[in-house]
Amino acid sequence: MYETLILTDDEVKQLLEMPEVLNAVEGAFREKGLGKVQMPPKVYMFYKEYNGDLRVMPSYLESLDVSAVKIVNVHPQNKRKYGLPTVMAVVLLIDPKTGFPLSIMGGSWLTAMRTGAAGGVAAKYLAREDSEIICFIGAGTQARTQLMALSIVLKNIKTIKVYDLVEEASKLFADYASKIINGVKVEICDSPRDAVSNADVVVTVTPSRQPIVMSNWIGKGVHFNCIGADAPGKEELDPNILLRAKIVVDDMEQAIHSGEVNVPIAKGILRKDQIYGEIGEVITGIKKGRETRDEVTVFVSTGLAIQDAVTAKLAYDKAMSKGLGRRLRLVA
Repeated sequence: MYETLILTDDEVKQLLEMPEVLNAVEGAFREKGLGKVQMPPKVYMFYKEYNGDLRVMPSYLESLDVSAVKIVNVHPQNKRKYGLPTVMAVVLLIDPKTGFPLSIMGGSWLTAMRTGAAGGVAAKYLAREDSEIICFIGAGTQARTQLMALSIVLKNIKTIKVYDLVEEASKLFADYASKIINGVKVEICDSPRDAVSNADVVVTVTPSRQPIVMSNWIGKGVHFNCIGADAPGKEELDPNILLRAKIVVDDMEQAIHSGEVNVPIAKGILRKDQIYGEIGEVITGIKKGRETRDEVTVFVSTGLAIQDAVTAKLAYDKAMSKGLGRRLRLVA
């Protein structure tokens, strides 16, 4: 009898550990760099009346024989208006051999973890190894998983700086950061400019539709993880930062239409040929990562379906070994 494993978000949270997710996501990017994945463009629907959107994300990693579909929303007003998370998701893990639905699982924490892992992988290849000061613009859930991953790949973090429009969010993040990295100094900043000052790595995790971080605030050698701009019209960086940076994206087409580069490209400020390449090309060695201490690097994260697929497979395998979740006969 074929049964589908049902996992709640809380159960997925119990199963996923960042070191394992980092390895899985890096492997997914590598497979993409080698051209061994099927990943149709992300499909968007926009609920303009509610300032929200819905995305459908299918993928198949051929060599790993892993396939999944994720349905995910982004509604920035959810927490304030309805007490719901900004991002909610459901992932359907598929058996490529038969098409059978192996599992249906909550995808909200999975999304946060795989996105945090992507930032960690990017920093591994693009940030200076001796980076000491990490800045966060935005202090929500995604800031936490970004920090979780960065604390693994960057071994010399001494200071965490944070700015959020909501001061309480900054305070909660500061408490969290102190627990993640023993002895780290945490600074709550009054402005984005104060936050990015002297930072080695800047992580932007906001829903902004206008630049927050300006080029004249940024010195040499800084690495950016641009996470918040994941839909058309969103941007967090002054385009002049992009013009002086080595830009590495997770996926070229998605980035052009919905990543940090989408607005500058639409306005004719930035050209597609000014984007250096994809993170998968860097991981496989097709293209080099950071080459000098002084170069500014930018990772543009739009979130890839292959990240969801490998993370869902990781959760599924661990759940099966631990006997977690419940099984239902959905298919007769």
